[in-house]
Amino acid sequence: MISVKNLSKMFSHFKAVDDLSFEVKPGDIVGFLGPNGAGKSTTMKMLTGFLTPTSGSIKINGLKMPEKAKAIQKNIGYLPEGAPAYGDMSVFQFLHFIADVRGLSGKKKKSRIKDVIEKVELQEVLNRPIENLSKGFKRRVGLAQAIIHDPQILILDEPTDGLDPNQKHQVRRLIQTMSRDKIVIISTHILEEVTAVCNRVMIIANGALRFDDTPAALQQRSRFNQAVTIKFSYASDISGLAEIEGVADMEVNRSDGMVTLFPEPGHYILGPVTAHIQHFRLPVDRLYVEQGRLDDVFREITSSEVAA
Repeated sequence: MISVKNLSKMFSHFKAVDDLSFEVKPGDIVGFLGPNGAGKSTTMKMLTGFLTPTSGSIKINGLKMPEKAKAIQKNIGYLPEGAPAYGDMSVFQFLHFIADVRGLSGKKKKSRIKDVIEKVELQEVLNRPIENLSKGFKRRVGLAQAIIHDPQILILDEPTDGLDPNQKHQVRRLIQTMSRDKIVIISTHILEEVTAVCNRVMIIANGALRFDDTPAALQQRSRFNQAVTIKFSYASDISGLAEIEGVADMEVNRSDGMVTLFPEPGHYILGPVTAHIQHFRLPVDRLYVEQGRLDDVFREITSSEVAA
């Protein structure tokens, strides 16, 4: 388990992390969100022992950081921002080097290297120098080194940065598979990553915790949560839509013609809206229930001066 209490970090007169407290348990996949400069990477570097806190405490599996940093780091897999590596090494050489650093040897070393190559799909670039790889492959090599020792805790800073959609899907699936008996903390600015991978969301802004709950709870804060959006095949009389029982408001997007109906609190309006459309034979091209627009919620939370 990770336990963080009243964690702060000062750089000269700048407070990068401000009195941060949270706990993370095995099975948690935590999406650690925040705008650039919010303190995400600084917090991760303190969790992994690369930075010393100005104040506060970090305990991981009962051991205190940084006093027991070496023992703690044996159980952590860390993918830092930028995925630094030795560019003149081939991928295969680099993985052997990291396995040696992690104290792996013999059959176990061979097995772990084979396993991460398959999981992260590095077969086609094993003999290529890392410096010649694409950004996406460099990121995958970084992920491979983070999991090569099968750690209990994974701390990943922008794990899908530079990956194409297929690679993102594969990495997210890998993270979900590995998380069953591990702690995973993912720093990301990609909001779709939260709903695709995480079961918990923490948002920080100006170094302070602003939100800590499930992705569903985050979506529910959106004005668009459970709203119904409609695309009509051609111009139609939509005045009656706003009068449907349970509809609190209607908004028309002038650029694309999409109509969004917002429900009153506690109302689910899909049924009544569908019945109205069928009764009046409105020419609907597309209709869907909104889950919530996370961009709006993120801006609201991170720009607020009052902690949520």
